[in-house]
Amino acid sequence: MKTSMEGWGSGLTGVVIFSGSLPATRLAVGDFSPLFLTSARAVIAGTLAAIFLLALRQARPRWDNLLSLAVVALGVVVGFPLLTAIALQYVTAAHSAVFIGLLPLATAIFGVLRGGERPKPLFWLFSCIGSATVVGFALTAGVEVSLVGDLLMVAAVILCGLGYAEGAKLSRAIGGWQVICWALVLSLPPMAVIALLWLPDAWSGIAPRAWAGLFYVSVFSMLVGFFFWYRGLAKGGIAAVGQLQLLQPFFGLLIAAVLLHEKVSPFMIATTLAVVLCVAGARKFAR
Repeated sequence: MKTSMEGWGSGLTGVVIFSGSLPATRLAVGDFSPLFLTSARAVIAGTLAAIFLLALRQARPRWDNLLSLAVVALGVVVGFPLLTAIALQYVTAAHSAVFIGLLPLATAIFGVLRGGERPKPLFWLFSCIGSATVVGFALTAGVEVSLVGDLLMVAAVILCGLGYAEGAKLSRAIGGWQVICWALVLSLPPMAVIALLWLPDAWSGIAPRAWAGLFYVSVFSMLVGFFFWYRGLAKGGIAAVGQLQLLQPFFGLLIAAVLLHEKVSPFMIATTLAVVLCVAGARKFAR
């Protein structure tokens, strides 16, 4: 029970950190190209990861772990950041919440396929209701529609769910923070080459908010958040803790209300409470 609660606490911390990822990406792609943004954030996070691994004298992963690390890198280091960065050139951050609402379900499915988990039937009921609630909320906001942006977000969600599940499975063997650090180090050489090839033509015109967005997604979204997230998935269960992602759009709303003074309506609060009940129900029947 203690391990499960530790997992949920770590997972919730990770979700709070990830809540600022899409808004920060939206700020950054205003002045950086998607390819440079994706590669630059991976290079920055990968450099920090290498420093952590060397300073703490971590043993190299075994050869049989390299394939899993490559899958993690494909999903969360390259795939999700690149596809969302491109998608956010076509759709708003609000519209992307429709698809983030589907991420817990994707993570649970890959948790079954890759992690060997077997949630109870009622878990899937609560998971689907929670996902539908988040999607329904996002659709009521009158978001703009773009087929290209939508397809890119669907692909991003699939790759991210795979990366989450594969990383959680591997973290049981080598540790949560070690998984994301080694995945970043593995990605570092090709990402460094791409970053050099896609350097901005001029640095003087890049706005401070774009730099702030790049800093956030590099340090927090790409590295620090995963320290908590993979630990949570490993200790609390991939399918169960993954449901906490249903709260991510609403944490984003709270951040916007505090920092940007945006209005939080009673409907938002009611929807959040409904999602919390779905998360609680999914947790109860996850195993």
